[in-house]
Formats: sequence, C-alpha cells, structure tokens
Amino acid sequence: MTIPQRTLALGTLPFGTSVDEETSFRILDRFVELGGSVLDTADNYAFWADGATGDESETVIGAWMAARGTRERVRLSTKGGARPTVPGTGLETAEGLSPKALAAAVEGSLRRLGTDHIDVYWAHVEDRSVPLDETVGALAGLVESGTAGAAGLSNHALWRAERARALAGGRPRSTHLQYRYSYLQPRLDMPLPSAAHVHAAPELLDYVRAEEDLRLWCYSPLLSGGYTRPDVAVPAAYDHPGTPRRLAVLREVAEETGATANQVVLAWLLDHDPPVLPIVGVSSVAQIEEAMAALPLRLDAEQRRRLDEAGR
Repeated sequence: MTIPQRTLALGTLPFGTSVDEETSFRILDRFVELGGSVLDTADNYAFWADGATGDESETVIGAWMAARGTRERVRLSTKGGARPTVPGTGLETAEGLSPKALAAAVEGSLRRLGTDHIDVYWAHVEDRSVPLDETVGALAGLVESGTAGAAGLSNHALWRAERARALAGGRPRSTHLQYRYSYLQPRLDMPLPSAAHVHAAPELLDYVRAEEDLRLWCYSPLLSGGYTRPDVAVPAAYDHPGTPRRLAVLREVAEETGATANQVVLAWLLDHDPPVLPIVGVSSVAQIEEAMAALPLRLDAEQRRRLDEAGR
C-alpha cells in the first residue's frame, strides 16, 4: 500500500502520555474506519511529559496494531535522532544521527511498534556533529535492507537537505521532508514555539515544487487549536499585521463552505502548490472526525485566491 496523494496523517505525539491508551485506541480505530492510513510518531514522544521516557507513543501504536491486526492497513512514519540519552535531560543529550545511533534507534522503534519495517523513517533533527555523508549512508542502508520503505529529513536547513540528497549519489536518497507549516505565516525574525521547529519557508516550497521525487509533510497545521479555541493563543511569531487579515478571510470562506476554520485550513494545505501532507495531532475522536471531514472539501479558485492573497 502506498501513501495516497491527497491524505492526512494522524499525529500521535500525545498517545500514552496526555492521551491515555484507551482513548488512543478509540482515535486510531475511528481514523482507520474513516479511511485514514498514515500514522506519524517518533522514538522520543513524549519524553518531556511527567514520568515519560519517549517510548510511549510507539508503544501504544504497537499495542493497537497487535490487538487489531492492522499493521498491513497502515503506513508507519517514525523518527530517530532526538531521543535524550540521559533521563531528565532534553535535546542537549539527543542520541544524534551517527550510523551507530540510528541503528540503535531503529531497533528500538521496531521493537516498540512490533513490526519488521517502517514505511517512512526520518532523521528527526539535525546533528552537525556527525559528517552528513555518514548519516546519508545510514539512511540509505535502511532503505536498501528493506527496514525502511523510504527515508526522510525533518527540521533540517534547506541547504542541508539539498546537500544530503546530493551526497546519496546512486543510493536511495531522502524523498520526504517534514517541517512546520500552516495557513498563518510566522515572522521569520522571531522564534517558533519550539527551538527544534523549522518553518517551511518560500525557498523550501520552491525546492519541493521543483523536485519530482519529494513529498512534503507539515506538522502543527492547526496551530494546536489556535484557529478555533478561544483559550489557545496564537504563538507570538504569528503576531503581525497580516494575521488578522488572513483570519478574517479564513472565517469568510468557512462560512461560505459550511466548513469549520480547521477544515478550510486543511483543505487549503491538501490542494497547496506544492501539495502538502498535513500531520494532524488530536486528543479526541471528535477532533479526528472533524479533520477527516476536510478531505472531500475542495476550495474554488476564487476562495483560494482570496486566502492566498490575504495579509500580503
């Protein structure tokens, strides 16, 4: 089974921590019932939660697949390189992207997920302490061995991503990129909510548009509820004069279509140029139902024009 061209990925970061196993199972069940097939996780979700180690999300997914017999119905996306090696610390002790570290990270992910292969395996964050060609070789080896169906780079500077793809030579190169991206656009002179987040800037979008073998995934597409929940503040990086104008047009289009603001954002992303695969993190069945209802929504040319041009 390949990853559909126009689809959503279920972000599972909170599974096993802020979202308990029973609720996680219900969300996963409903996601598959609604036609979903792509699950996105990492080997460090969510190590920063109280009492957590980073095992939790992958472990819940593995338990769900074992209980439901769903491994062949889903496509697994997981990441390595950003798991702390010292309990109680953060990315300053991350496992990194050396061949040895990636081999251990993959082994741990396979064990927790209860599978013998991962459909898309990502280098989670940059590790400039390791020669890039060594990381590239390790990722290529995972694809060549069948351990990974494809490799990806997450949160890498554009020039590093391009160099990594060039260094692969005739071996399998990374064909997936993952960055933060949404309808609202941040100021580039202010930090994003997490130091590890890298935004998909116009140059990166242009690069993906020009490369036929690249698939762009985006996380935080709904800004953690920032479009619809009055109790969730839009991050400071999005506080600029263009934001109110974009939000006003977003509300207009939502009213015209009878959709929610979240659904309009997802529809805008799904038919984006270049196309985007949004990773939607949820904590309830109702939230995944709302997100999946965006798939049949198609914005007309005039609506897209208004959304695109707002706030420029």
